[in-house]
Amino acid sequence: MPLRNRSSSSPAARQVLVQAPGRLRALVRGSEIGLIVLAGLIGCASGLSVAAMNRATQAMREVLYGLPPGMRLSAATDLSPLAILLAPAFGGVLLALFTLALRWRRRPRRAPVDPIEANALHGGRMSLSDSTVVVIQNTISNGSGVSVGMEAAYTQFCAGVASRLGLSFELRRADQRTLVGCGAAAAIAAAFGAPLTGAFYAFELIIGTYSIATLTPVVVAALCGSVVARALVAQTSLVTVDRADAITTTVLTTLDTVPSLTLGLLCAGLGILIMRGVTLVEAGFRITRLPALCAPVVGGLCVGGLALLASPQVLSGGHGALHLHLEAHGNALGLSALIVLFVAKAIASAISIGSGFRGGLFFASLFLGAVAGEIFAVGMPLILPGMVNFGLTPLAYAVIGMSSLSVAVIGGPLTMTFLALELTGSFPITGLVLVAVIASSLTVRKTFGYSFATWRFHLRGESIRSAHDVGWIRTLTVGRLMRREVSTASIDQSLASFLRKHPLGSPSRVVMVDGDGRYAGIVLVPEAHAALLETEGASPDLASLLRHRDDVLTAEMNAKAATAAFDRTESEALAVVEDLKTRKVIGLLTESHTLKRYSEELDRQRRAVLGEAT
Repeated sequence: MPLRNRSSSSPAARQVLVQAPGRLRALVRGSEIGLIVLAGLIGCASGLSVAAMNRATQAMREVLYGLPPGMRLSAATDLSPLAILLAPAFGGVLLALFTLALRWRRRPRRAPVDPIEANALHGGRMSLSDSTVVVIQNTISNGSGVSVGMEAAYTQFCAGVASRLGLSFELRRADQRTLVGCGAAAAIAAAFGAPLTGAFYAFELIIGTYSIATLTPVVVAALCGSVVARALVAQTSLVTVDRADAITTTVLTTLDTVPSLTLGLLCAGLGILIMRGVTLVEAGFRITRLPALCAPVVGGLCVGGLALLASPQVLSGGHGALHLHLEAHGNALGLSALIVLFVAKAIASAISIGSGFRGGLFFASLFLGAVAGEIFAVGMPLILPGMVNFGLTPLAYAVIGMSSLSVAVIGGPLTMTFLALELTGSFPITGLVLVAVIASSLTVRKTFGYSFATWRFHLRGESIRSAHDVGWIRTLTVGRLMRREVSTASIDQSLASFLRKHPLGSPSRVVMVDGDGRYAGIVLVPEAHAALLETEGASPDLASLLRHRDDVLTAEMNAKAATAAFDRTESEALAVVEDLKTRKVIGLLTESHTLKRYSEELDRQRRAVLGEAT
C-alpha cells in the first residue's frame, strides 16, 4: 500500500496516509453497501477503543484512590481524605508534564479539531495524532478524579479513526462527514450501551441533519459499537424500572406535562449558568496570571477541597453517583444535601474545565440534571402544595431533569429523549421527557444561542452553531470567483480622453486607479457619455463620476460575505483588491456570477444531504 501526502486547508493537512487499494476504494466509493461495511468496522473499532479507555481510567482511579476493582469513584464512601484532596492535583501535575513533553517535541500549539468543527468546516477531516493527544489528556483528567467525563475522548478518538479511514478511501465530502458521524455514534452507543442514543447523537450533533442516506451506516456503526463494548466491559443499567409505580403513582394525563415543562425551563436556566460559569472560571485564572501549567494543579486542589467539604460524589464524571441516585428512585438525600451537592458538582465541573483539564460536560450534565430533578421533586411541594397531586415520582423527575439539563448543555433533543427511553424502557415517561427537552432546548437556543461545544467555538472566534456543513462557503472565496483579467484606467486623465478609449459598446464599467496604482473607484461608461452630453460648455471632472470609492472586496472573503456586500452597496460589480492597505486591484467580481455559483453550491449540498447523485 503506497504512502502519499494529502494536503488540505484543515488542521489535518499534510498527514501521511495509508491509501487503500484501488479496487477496494472503488468498491466503497461506488457502493452504498461498501460504506455500510466500513461503518460496521468503525463501530467495532470504536467499541474496542471505548472499552480500552474505560479500563485505563478505572485502573488509574483504583491506584490513586485505593478503590476495590470495579468500584466507581463517585459511588465510594470510605475514601482517604488525603487521596480526595491530593489525587486531582496530582492529575494536574501529570497534565502539566504531558504538556511540557508536547512542547519538547515542538508540536504546534493549536486547538484540536473536534468532530463538530471537522464536519462543519473541514469536510470531515480530523487529525488522528491530535485526537490521540486529547485521549491522553482526558484520561489523565478523568482518571485523577476531576469533574469531567470521558465522552469527549470517546467521540474525538473514534471520529478521528473514522476520518483517517475515510481519507484513505478517498471518500466524497458527504460520505466523509457521514463516516465521522459513524465514529461518534459508535462511541456514544458504546459508552452508554444505547444504540439509538448514539445514532441520534450523530444525526443531531455531528452530521447536523438526518437523511435516508445516512441512516443505515450510522445505525450499523452504533449497534456494532454497543455490542463490542458490552462484550468487553460489564455495563450495568443506570436505572432499572422493575415496576410501573417507580415512575408514576397514577395514570399519566396531559396535566402531567405542566411540571415536566416547568422542570425543563428551570434546567435550561441552570444549563446556561453552568456554561457561563466555565467561562468565568477561565477568566478568573487569566486574571491571576497564574502560569498555564500550574492552573490544573490549583484547579485539582479546588476540586479535591470541594469533594472533602461536600461529598465524593462531585469527583470524576459521576457514573457511580448517578447509579446511587437512580437506584434509590430519587430519594437518596434530603433537600439541603441535594442543593449542596448540586452546587458543589457544578462548581467542580466549571473549575475542572476552566483550569485546563481536558474533558466534557456530557455525563456531568446528566448527573446534575438528575439531582436537579430530585430537588424539584422534594422542593416544589413545599412551595406549591398542589404538586403532590401529580402522578410523577421523584425517579421520574430525576430522569426528566437528567435529560433536560443535558440537552441544555450538550444539545440534541432527540438524543436525550432516546437516552431516557433506552435507560428506563418506559414510553409514558419518555413522552414527558420529550416535552421537557423541547422546552429546555428552545429556551437555550433563543436566549443563549449555543450548546457548550459551540459556545467554546464562539469564544475562539468561530461562528459555528452546529455541525451543518458550512466549510464549502469558506472555500468558495472571492479569489476563486473573480475575473483576474481586468483592465484599469488612470483617474488623472480627462473625460474626453477616457471616452475616446472607452466608446459606447465597450465594457460597461471601468476600474479606476490613482497615480500610485491604488484603487480609486468605478466609472460606468454609459454614465460618462451621458454626462458629457448633458453638460454645456466645460467638460465634467472624471473624478466626479466615480462610484464605490470605498466599496471593495478582498480575495479572502467568501461568497456569502460578497453577496452581502453587493446588497449593501447596490452594485452589480465590485473591484477586488489585494488588501485594504495597498488597494492594489487584482480582479473584478459581478453579483450575477457570485449568485450563480453560490446557488449551484447550495443545490449540490442539498442533493448530498438527500443522498442523490452529485
